[in-house]
Amino acid sequence: MTVAEPTKKWTSTEDKSTRAGFGAALLELGETNPNVIGLTADLGGSLQMNKFRDAFPDRFYQVGVAEANMMGIAAGLTIGGKIPFTGTFANFSTGRVYDQIRQSIAYSNKNVKICASHAGLTLGEDGATHQILEDIGLMKMLPNMTVINPCDFNQTRAATLAIADYVGPVYLRFGRPNVPNFTSEEQPFEIGKALMLTEGSDVSIFATGHLVWKALEACEELNAKGISAEVINIHTIKPLDNDAVLASVQKTKCVVTAEEHQRHGGLGDSIAQLLGRKFPAPIEMVAVDDQFGESGKPAELMIKYGLDTSNIVAAAEQVLGRK
Repeated sequence: MTVAEPTKKWTSTEDKSTRAGFGAALLELGETNPNVIGLTADLGGSLQMNKFRDAFPDRFYQVGVAEANMMGIAAGLTIGGKIPFTGTFANFSTGRVYDQIRQSIAYSNKNVKICASHAGLTLGEDGATHQILEDIGLMKMLPNMTVINPCDFNQTRAATLAIADYVGPVYLRFGRPNVPNFTSEEQPFEIGKALMLTEGSDVSIFATGHLVWKALEACEELNAKGISAEVINIHTIKPLDNDAVLASVQKTKCVVTAEEHQRHGGLGDSIAQLLGRKFPAPIEMVAVDDQFGESGKPAELMIKYGLDTSNIVAAAEQVLGRK
């Protein structure tokens, strides 16, 4: 586990979208790695891929509304040593093309980077048909697949740069809205290594994606109540940093997980399985409870579906009562 100033009071420099972090890094990769190829299924603008397209038109493919074809093209490009980055919404990056990913990318262990924006409830007004909340579960079940869900602009940029050097299929998940940008601009990104943000002794809070900032807010509220919370950013859901999870839980003896995903199949599921095998402990999961989303403002949806700071605080207090 990497430790990032565990006594620091975390503050946001500005609000920026994680998709913008992906777009910025893709352009950087285009300038430094001639093997990087961009592909999109009609949503290059939404994924902030247009600067890469404009700078490297001979390395960018607009395949249209043909996501399955895009995955097949990407798999083929790897045979010639290219590093394809596919880009579309998370719903279309996973559910719509699961067979192609399973057969042509994961089973074949192709070096494709599946980059998925607009994941979760924070897609907002587009509603349930676009707000996929099952994608992490779908992708982590595939052998050979690495699953990454960064928390802010800077971490998404760092993750995008890192996966270009990693050989093997990767699912990189990010979002639409502007969210607090609080991690270091110069941070190293280690695939498979959790990041401790605050050190504590009473309860371990493992959060991923947009819920990491909410976990830090919850930590402050818990501290004000005399509860010492340890907040750990699980940016890589697969492979899970088992050692970091166990080290924290062996200290605190109880767990809260927080994610913008279904409770079934997500980060909480992975941690519960690990603890069941290695170190049983009380666990509460802040996640969507077996429901589809709906159209609405992102912040209001997060509150309605129980993915807010107050829900993490309540989960921590509840799990402490079972310790």
